[in-house]
Amino acid sequence: MKRLDDLKRFYDILGVLQERSGGSRLLSQCSGRLSWPERGVYFFMEDGEFRSDSGTGPRIVRVGTHALKPGSRTTLWKRLSQHRGTSRSGGGNHRGSIFRLIVGTAVIGRSGLTCPTWDNGSTVASAEIRAGEIALERAVSEAIGTMRFVWVGIPDDPGKSSERGYIERNAIALLSNYRKQVLDPASPGWLGHSCDRPLVRESHLWNNNHVADAYDPAFLDRLEALART
Repeated sequence: MKRLDDLKRFYDILGVLQERSGGSRLLSQCSGRLSWPERGVYFFMEDGEFRSDSGTGPRIVRVGTHALKPGSRTTLWKRLSQHRGTSRSGGGNHRGSIFRLIVGTAVIGRSGLTCPTWDNGSTVASAEIRAGEIALERAVSEAIGTMRFVWVGIPDDPGKSSERGYIERNAIALLSNYRKQVLDPASPGWLGHSCDRPLVRESHLWNNNHVADAYDPAFLDRLEALART
């Protein structure tokens, strides 16, 4: 099966990335004081989520990048820190991280917490609204903070032709189980099963974009070249 072969190759490439970077990192233990490339693509793993068809070891549960719009100055660490949340308060800002937003809907679905302002589409919120969201923000920080990740540095400019965007969307499309034969499925206890986004639940990824796309197998050649650079 072509997709299964490509999944195996994808994880082999991630193995190279881990060897060259000294292994995966735990998000909650990361800070801006560490050495980060200015731009890159990151791949998250999650406790209890393992490969079952493409080999052994953790399965990737989210792929992401940053600064795809022309003129954007967001760095790799800035984006990762938005997902991690604020160390001092344990909270965060889900309006600045779609990852936090969708994980929050899953926490609501599983825990029974209520937060009527969580997914109302607003990009700003008053101090009063934020105070009412802090318990859920902390729960999201705890869930995401336990995840490990690896990354590949790609020093390209923001824009529609970004190589980071090419790698991101094709990796998501390859990993996604949305409307295709399920490979490396999520565990029965995966938090994402409680997410209110059907694309998350059916793809078995914490991604809502590109999960229904077809992938270009040629992206693996470029990813491998970057991993070995």
